Amino acid sequence: MPEAATLPTRREEAWRYADIDALGRIGADALDQWREIALDAGETRRECMVVGGDSPELHRIRVTLGEGARLELFATNAGRDYTRVEVEVTLARGAHFEFGGVTIGGDEVTREFVTTTIHAEREATSNQTVRAVHWGDATGNFLGEIKVVKDAQKTDAAQDFKGLLLEAGASANAVPQLEIFADDVKCAHGATVGELDESARFYMAARGLSPELAQRLLVQAFIADAFVALEDEAEHERLLDAALAVLENAPR
Repeated sequence: MPEAATLPTRREEAWRYADIDALGRIGADALDQWREIALDAGETRRECMVVGGDSPELHRIRVTLGEGARLELFATNAGRDYTRVEVEVTLARGAHFEFGGVTIGGDEVTREFVTTTIHAEREATSNQTVRAVHWGDATGNFLGEIKVVKDAQKTDAAQDFKGLLLEAGASANAVPQLEIFADDVKCAHGATVGELDESARFYMAARGLSPELAQRLLVQAFIADAFVALEDEAEHERLLDAALAVLENAPR
C-alpha cells in the first residue's frame, strides 16, 4: 500500500515562506502532480501563464532541455489566495532557460515563485527576472536555486529579484542558493526591496498626473523588466495588463 502524501513544513528550505495552511486546503496529493515539459535538441518553446484565483493554487512544472534547446517561461502571479509556481529545469549542453515572473497583490496573501535550475552539461545558460509588488499584509517570494554539476563548464546563470512595497505591512523575500562544482562558470544574483520613488511621484503630480496614474506608470515601469525578453507583443500585453488590473485595488 503506497504511503499517504504529507505536507511539507517551513523547516524545509523550499517551503520557508509558504502558506502551509493554504497548501493543506489544496491537499497533499497535489504535491505529486507535475506537468512535464521535454524539449528535444534544438527545439524552442515559449509559455505564458496568468495564475491565481479565489482559492489556493499550486503549479509544479518539471522541464528537461536537450542540447541547444530553449524554453521561455513568463508568468503573472496575481492570486487572491496562496499561489505558488514551482519550476524544476535540467539543461543539457548549450541549452537556455529564460524565466520572467511578477507577483502582485494585497490582502494577507502569499504569492511565490520557486525555481531549481540544474546545469547538467557545459555551456548552458539561464536567466531569471522576478518582480514583486505588494501591499496590505501580502508577501511576494522568490526562492531560486542554481546547481552546476562538476563538468558543466562555461555555465552562465543569472537571477534578478526586486520587490516594491506599497504599504508598511507588506513584505518580499528572495532566497538565492548556489551549488557550484565547476570552476569555469559565471553565476550572479541580485536582490533589492524598496518603496515607490516619492520624488518621481511628486515630479509627475507637478505635471498634472493624478496619484492613480502616477502610481500605475511607476509600477508598470518597475514590473516591465520581468517581461523584457518576451517578444510576443500580444502575450506581453496580456501578462502586463493582468498585473496592472490588480493594481486598481492598491492604496494610493
